[in-house]
Amino acid sequence: MMKPVNRNPPMALDPQALSGLKRAAKDGPQSPETLRQVAQQFEALFMQMMLKSMREASLGDDLFGSEQGNFYRDLYDQQLSMTLAKRQGIGLAEVLVRQLGGRLPGGAQELESAALAMDRLRRTADGAPAALSRNDFVATLWPHAERAGRELNVDPEAIVAVAALETGWGRSPIRRADGTSANNLFGIKADAGWRGERVHSQTREVFNGIPVLRREPFRAYGSIAEGVDDFVRFLRDNPRYATALDQGRDARAFVRGLSAAGYATDPAYGRKLESLLSSDALTKAVAALKNSGDRPIPA
Repeated sequence: MMKPVNRNPPMALDPQALSGLKRAAKDGPQSPETLRQVAQQFEALFMQMMLKSMREASLGDDLFGSEQGNFYRDLYDQQLSMTLAKRQGIGLAEVLVRQLGGRLPGGAQELESAALAMDRLRRTADGAPAALSRNDFVATLWPHAERAGRELNVDPEAIVAVAALETGWGRSPIRRADGTSANNLFGIKADAGWRGERVHSQTREVFNGIPVLRREPFRAYGSIAEGVDDFVRFLRDNPRYATALDQGRDARAFVRGLSAAGYATDPAYGRKLESLLSSDALTKAVAALKNSGDRPIPA
């Protein structure tokens, strides 16, 4: 007997909904309407990934963005993707329905496979598994930031803030051609004097107030520890950063000095770093790490 169809299925990116689909797939044959729901949710996830990629490639300045704003923006993208998929969509759902429907009545196994694939797609849309949560990003980087902070006499939170801004909290790191991270968390370019590994990546530069996308060579490292150590050397070996390093443990003074010295072409770089330093995300992540008593081991 076919399972009843939920005429008002939950939103596409709800992990509980995906779990329900996987359980339903194991229970027995599915109706064509259930297959259509799965296909529509799969298509919605695909469209959400497209929206996410377009937003990340945007030249707009997110200086006035906020955690709340980003949260509601993502909710809007999710709902928009689901609404479009339920209507005409882009044709992907219809292809999936034909492919899965043609294999009924043994469609339960195919439906379960589709639900599993959709779960993986959801994780990719959320930036996982390659990307860590913000708490995990801070926990992974923290011991290295503490070590670098001691060597530079800089608050480690400021070092984490630079890495968070440069990589989008680890979600958009510089990558090698094979997709692995280059462990360059601070956006240090590979100039003519760099003798180590280098990778090319697209970056946004600001010239005369105009943002421009360019493909530039960046340094690559074998580990996070190597990348952090080179960040320490980079700041120490460049006299222009002496003022930034002469601020003691004043994190905000350090990032302002970093920006004033031309660490990035973005004129709002310092303000963005200061905003990160006072953000709930960083404050709570560091507090959770310090209160856990479980200090991570450097990688």
